[in-house]
Amino acid sequence: MRTILIAGGIGLLGTLVGTRFAIAFLVKRGYGQFIRDDGPTSHQTKRGTPTMGGIVVIASSLLGYAVAHLITLTPPTYSGLLALGLFTCLGLVGFADDWIKISRARSLGLHANAKLALQTGVAIAFGVLALNFPDDHGVTPASSFVSFLRDIPWLALPIWLAVVWIVFIVAAWSNAVNLTDGLDGLAAGASAMVFAAYGIVNIWQYNQNCRMASAAPQCYVVRDPYDLAVVSLALAGACFGFLWWNASPAKIFMGDTGSLSIGGAMAALSVMTRTELLMIIVAGLFVVITMSVALQVGYFKLTGGKRLFKMAPLQHHFELMGWAEVTIVVRFWIFCGLCAAVGMGLFYAEWIAG
Repeated sequence: MRTILIAGGIGLLGTLVGTRFAIAFLVKRGYGQFIRDDGPTSHQTKRGTPTMGGIVVIASSLLGYAVAHLITLTPPTYSGLLALGLFTCLGLVGFADDWIKISRARSLGLHANAKLALQTGVAIAFGVLALNFPDDHGVTPASSFVSFLRDIPWLALPIWLAVVWIVFIVAAWSNAVNLTDGLDGLAAGASAMVFAAYGIVNIWQYNQNCRMASAAPQCYVVRDPYDLAVVSLALAGACFGFLWWNASPAKIFMGDTGSLSIGGAMAALSVMTRTELLMIIVAGLFVVITMSVALQVGYFKLTGGKRLFKMAPLQHHFELMGWAEVTIVVRFWIFCGLCAAVGMGLFYAEWIAG
């Protein structure tokens, strides 16, 4: 438990302290956010706010994980390293996107096809590696089964299709967080809740792991659940600390550097804890916001130009309805907390029923 607490504490302190210096550095060099002209007019006041704050979230999470293992003299695991590897590599893709926006003084970064190609390449590498490296019991970080609360026995996939499934999960979650990151503090606060929830899930899987001598019949076949809890709490702490500076009025934005990396971490945790479909419930806020974009585009095409919402993603629809930004963020946080609670409740109820 010490490793988990140290990782979370250092992740929290890292962003609380480090973001202050990042803001000063970015302001000095004029690395500010460019705002789309077709967005809510209230967002124009945010023009020039420092961006790429996700760099601090990534650095603090990695530092928390590394220092926690050094202090407790415990080795890292393949699962932990793969999760953080996906987290970091997608952060680099986001950094490239942010850097193009800043260097070329525009609101659009990487071309959509280039961005998708980079995300796909990173996801394929993660999927292939995660389906390898079996431990002494033959358990790999990821499995070739589709999973909900655990692997679904009748949904086994061929290895190539399992990689495709993992690529889809990575793309879905990285883009979902990217779409959610539109209001001050919204994505950071919601992500902190999701990672904290998964920290609890991972700890429970560790305590009820099939390797334990006293394992119950409904035990979990998951590789390295304890180290995944360390990753989860490092991420939760880093997101929570970043919120100090990102809450309204934001002094810094996480940018695509933060949103893509955080989405990648969610995907990695869902895959390696064998709870891929459960993440849809735990991170339900991100799903709803993403679906609002899909519905808006679909409705627009089917009706020849009519709109289902005033604007998508959903948070901007409520802005145009006259809701204050802080009101939207707090209410969306409440919804996210309820989703996380329902997800954890289902996870625990399945174990009890089993």
